[in-house]
Order: sequence, then structure tokens, then C-alpha cells
Amino acid sequence: MNTQSLLFLALALLFPVQLYARDKTDIMVMTNGDRLTCEVKGLDAGVLYVSFDYIDGTASVNWSKVARLESNQLFVVKTEGGAVYTGILRTPDTPADRPVTIQVLAAGKEDLLDRSQIVQMVATSERFWQRFNGEVSSGVIYSKGNQSTQYSLGSQTAYVRERWTALAGFNSSLASSSGTSASTRNSFNFGGRHLLPWNNWFYAGLGAFLQSSEQGIALQSTVGGGIGRYFKNTNRTNISLVFGPAWQSTDYQQSAVPINHQNVAAAIFYGQAQFFKFSKTNLDVTATLLPALSDPGRLRFNANASYYIKIVSNLKWNLSFYGNWDNRPPPGFSGSDYGTSSGLSWTFGLK
Repeated sequence: MNTQSLLFLALALLFPVQLYARDKTDIMVMTNGDRLTCEVKGLDAGVLYVSFDYIDGTASVNWSKVARLESNQLFVVKTEGGAVYTGILRTPDTPADRPVTIQVLAAGKEDLLDRSQIVQMVATSERFWQRFNGEVSSGVIYSKGNQSTQYSLGSQTAYVRERWTALAGFNSSLASSSGTSASTRNSFNFGGRHLLPWNNWFYAGLGAFLQSSEQGIALQSTVGGGIGRYFKNTNRTNISLVFGPAWQSTDYQQSAVPINHQNVAAAIFYGQAQFFKFSKTNLDVTATLLPALSDPGRLRFNANASYYIKIVSNLKWNLSFYGNWDNRPPPGFSGSDYGTSSGLSWTFGLK
């Protein structure tokens, strides 16, 4: 897979299909007594996303301020303890001094959940194209003084089902200035998770393609998988770790040193941490450590971090960092590539 192939894959991510529109007949009652008719889109990071016939765009509601919720839409509901349920939503009558509970009803089965324990609700459907959520981001910087240009482009999308989730993401950056060669970096990542019978445990598969002119990498392909666990999963924080075996194949650009290809068997440790503040900011950090098994002592590490601040509706400003390190690169090649970017992000689907 070359750079053109990576860009082609990115196009598929950059043109997502919106979730279908449905009647706004859901009922939401707030703790102060306000009763609203709306369309519930989902819950994520302590924010309930809803839309109204008389308001343009999607509104963000503090989940802790919701007293009742009723919807005939099918939802995938996840709790802090790691349990997952699918069904329509109802709120039974609850005494004023008791915690609010939510009923999840499906095929004659009824599950009663404490509202404070629900950390995610995703609207689902029997139609494939109506289950996607994600975002598109971009940024451009130009300076006339040294004729320099920097751009970044990215897209993330997730496909959510009751007990499994598939994700894919693309990121591209370019920096050029007068009198120097352009520096480019393109990465495409994909993966999937499936919950195990034990709460908060799952198995996962991971894959990545990387091209980096700074490190002389024409194409680096990584595949791996293993067992993972959610160590914390609340409306404010989500932390998980995956560990298992991996295989990495790297094609290097032509150089004076005759090294064109390397294969490495490794262990993989993949961690993700997300921190949220109601409808204002969120921080997403991922890191991958690959200690080589077939080349003892060699370590490869990459990290990505993005900080988002909401501007209005689905529009956010973001500041991102990426880094890729190899403690034992081939002679004549750089062992690191890192940088930052900032720009605007647009979310789709749930948000």
C-alpha cells in the first residue's frame, strides 16, 4: 500500500453518511420540571445529544440534569461496570428521594439501570449505513516570509454494535518551505473490540499503516491483537489497555545504506485515555509500545494526543500532537518524527 492508497482510504472516511432523520417524538423531562419533546441521538462523556423541530442543529444536555427519558428508538446502552444492553428507553416513576432509573426494554426483557451508572447510549438501526459516528478535522498555516506551508487533515469514524465496535482513522500532515524538501506524514489506523463475558474485559485487533519522509519510511505495516481491559469508564474518564503479540513490516526509502526492508515480531501494549468536561473540552490520548521479540532491546513507540474545545454546535477547535520513535533505526535514518497541529473539527453521527 503506497501513499496514494492511503489517501484513497482517507476519502472514504472523509465522506460519512449521516444517521437517518426520524420523528422527534422522544420525551425528556429535566430535574427542574421542564418537559421537552425531542429526538434523542445518544449519550457520550456525560453529554446527552438531542435535537428539536424548532432549533437548528444538535443540543447538548447535562446528563445529570435529566429526570426522565422515553424513546421508541433502539439504543445500545453501556454502563460504568461494563455491562451492555439494547432496547428502547423508559423511565419508571421514582420517589423524589430515590436515584433516577432508566428501563431498557427489548423483546419482552426489561433491565432497570441507575442513571448515574449509564456512561454511553448510541442510537442503532438494522441499516448498516446508519450506525456510524465520528469527526473530520483540518488545519492550514501559511507564511509569506519564508514561503512556508503547513497543513493537517484527519478523520475518525466508529461503527458501534451491542458487544463490539470497529474504528478507523486517517491523519495526514505536510510541511514545506522555500528551498527545502517537503516533509510528509500519512497514517491510517483501524481496529475492533469485542466484549468478553466478564465486565470491562474485551479482546481487540489493531492495525496501522505509516508513511514518514522524516524517518525515511516508505511504508510501515503493523498488525496485532490481544486482550484488553477498561480500568475506568465513567462520564468523566475512560482508560483502557490492550496487550498481546504483533508483527511489523517496514519498507525504507532508497538510501546510501542498502537497507530496504525489515520484519519484526513484537509484543504490543496499546493504551487509550479520554478525559471529558461537560460539552466544553475533552482530551484524547493514545500510545503504542512495541518491544521487539525478534530483535531484543529494540523499542518502537508512538503517541497521539488531541485536545478539543467546543466552539458552537458540532464545530470544535483542536490542538493535536503526534510522535513516532525507534531507539534502533537503520544507519543513516532518523529515529524520531513528531509535530503539532491545530485546526477545526466537525463531528457527525451521534454528535
